[in-house]
Amino acid sequence: MAPLDLAKNWGGAPSTTPKVALRDLHVAFTLADGGSLPAVGGVSLSVAPNEFVVLVGPSGCGKSTILRAIAGLVEPARGEVLVDGTSVAGPPEGVGFMFQKDTLLPWLTVGENISVGLELGGTPIADRPARLAALLSLLRLDEFGNHHPAQLSGGMRQRVSLGRMLAYRPALMLMDEPFGALDALTKLAMGRELLRVWEAERRAILFVTHDIEEAVALADRVIVFSPRPARIVAEHRIDIPRPRDIRRLRTDPAFGALTQAIWTDLEGH
Repeated sequence: MAPLDLAKNWGGAPSTTPKVALRDLHVAFTLADGGSLPAVGGVSLSVAPNEFVVLVGPSGCGKSTILRAIAGLVEPARGEVLVDGTSVAGPPEGVGFMFQKDTLLPWLTVGENISVGLELGGTPIADRPARLAALLSLLRLDEFGNHHPAQLSGGMRQRVSLGRMLAYRPALMLMDEPFGALDALTKLAMGRELLRVWEAERRAILFVTHDIEEAVALADRVIVFSPRPARIVAEHRIDIPRPRDIRRLRTDPAFGALTQAIWTDLEGH
């Protein structure tokens, strides 16, 4: 079966408006004693409609909070979040969120879990079987459509999560350490899968990781954050040509230099 042409199905003319724009974003959480815990300390950032941007920084610095603010799940204390030029005042349409731990519904099969995204995305009922079959093929899950999550490996469950997000047809994908709990080989395979999908469809992605090599392998840009409250301390444009072979990248001098530069930024803060 031919891969799903998500670009054609999603449609939309190219736009010069940033897919995401953060303007002096501040986020703070109220503590039990009434005090305030600053999480994000004045972040300004733009992401183009087809750009793959990776956020790295110390654990707990506020990277995930930034994604949640973009998704309308966290209210800024100050500043503004815009998606497609519109200020976010709640969960915006066309935004998919993939978490570190899969959130599959255990009582549904693989096909049924992905079909949840088709339903939420408004795919006509008559079109759903063909779109589901194409997604299963795209993610190499053809033989597992009738399996339940408990019957799958961790990597396969994450592929199902990715399939459900793609079924929703988001123009913006927010991915919060989606491969962080996987073993090295499975993480490598999932990275290849994600690049294969993204390089075919070129939708905006904001991806959080602690893995610097993963960041350089995937991104157009890597944004480095300070310890909490998150502030941008460096930005690296990843000019390594695409398509990329993640496994072979480690022998590329440019890959090594970029990885070392990002580690130096992190160690300096």
